[in-house]
Amino acid sequence: MSTIRSKLAVRVAKLISRLIKKMNRGSGVTLPGYVARLIDPNILSTLSSMVTESTIVVMGTNGKTTTNAILHKALEDAGHKVIINRTGANMLNGIVSAFVLATEKDCTLRADYACIEVDEIASARVLPLLTPDYALLTNIARDQIDRFGEVETIIQKVKSAFTATPQTTLVINADDVLSTSLAKECKNPLITYGINENAFTEASGEEKVYCRNCQQKSESLVAPTLLEVEFFHYGSLGIYHCPVCEFSRPTPEYTAFHIRRRDGVYSFIINGLEIHSSAPASYNVYNTLAAVATLMAANAKAPNLKESIEAFDYGNNREGTFLIGKAKIQLHLAKNPIGFQQKIALMIKDENPKDVIFLINDTYQDGEDVSWLWDVDFTQLSHARIEKLLCGGIRKYDVGLRLKYNEHEIPCEFVENLETTLKLLMVNGTKNIYLVLNYSNLFPTNALIKKLAGAK
Repeated sequence: MSTIRSKLAVRVAKLISRLIKKMNRGSGVTLPGYVARLIDPNILSTLSSMVTESTIVVMGTNGKTTTNAILHKALEDAGHKVIINRTGANMLNGIVSAFVLATEKDCTLRADYACIEVDEIASARVLPLLTPDYALLTNIARDQIDRFGEVETIIQKVKSAFTATPQTTLVINADDVLSTSLAKECKNPLITYGINENAFTEASGEEKVYCRNCQQKSESLVAPTLLEVEFFHYGSLGIYHCPVCEFSRPTPEYTAFHIRRRDGVYSFIINGLEIHSSAPASYNVYNTLAAVATLMAANAKAPNLKESIEAFDYGNNREGTFLIGKAKIQLHLAKNPIGFQQKIALMIKDENPKDVIFLINDTYQDGEDVSWLWDVDFTQLSHARIEKLLCGGIRKYDVGLRLKYNEHEIPCEFVENLETTLKLLMVNGTKNIYLVLNYSNLFPTNALIKKLAGAK
């Protein structure tokens, strides 16, 4: 129920959002939440309690934005009013803003569902205020070490969030050993999803995974136990078991099977639901499976789920293909080793000659520590039929150094002006251009490509 304080918080926050937009000072999706919390510290709990069906939070190192967008589309297509922090403002203030700015004129919220992306580091603060019905965890991996710290730091933050909300049902990727072991340590209701078949033979970037269960049971363990793996999908995702203790990959309640890739996209079946998806990459099969598993587990009213999934645009401004004249430019976000490895796998699948540009910055948004580049297996590039490899961005020389000291040195050139380089490649190159970049490069590069497209 709204109070005088909560109504004041909503009105002031909305006014601030309008002023920010009018003054062209940003999108107005963070500061309003901060001000609303100053006026009413309980504003998020008050507004989230007005959601009539389910509140779903989505977390994970990779895939949370796409997965959350799939959830939102499926529910919205079914005619539901859905709250979403669409811009990716996934810290506490951005999440509060999403709820505040969705209120009606009377300062109350009328919504059936809320699909909220939550930063893992912020989860311990956000989840107790939201008290979500479902918490979907896509995976846990190394990411922005300067901000997140080591993986164990992320695990402990998320564990604190789950422990503080014991009524929340966890939806966990059974193929991710870190997510599974984390869920095992919590007492929350649990639902798992995963892929039983070895369907992604073209994927790369396998990682060694160790048993956290053994480490917790034995303080005298000299070295962590290396898990035995039947096969990897990619990264640390696969079918695993510990040769020492009873820990193993659980049999998932929801699974994608009969996975086939044809003409660059995937088709698969999830618990009887046959989907001919536009997903261009194996990781998007996982994102789709995660979203469908959550909707099915929540008994969400989405009668046109198949149609919504098949119509979903997996680009979301983070990936996209642009045709400019006779040239094709593909844009791909990569912000950590596993994500970067999957972009290399995409290049390998494309059997045509190509030109590749890596654009790496080190702003706060990207993560100021770029040492993660040394965890990427660039040797795989030798299978990608690359005619010209170029490095750009603030840390282009770091990328060049990493390529120089690869197992076999990989020659590259450096980009001084991206617009000039793209124009040359569009005329004299393979006309099949891949741009792999991190966060702060997304907006300006998207704008540049649209500019080039408008000039044609």
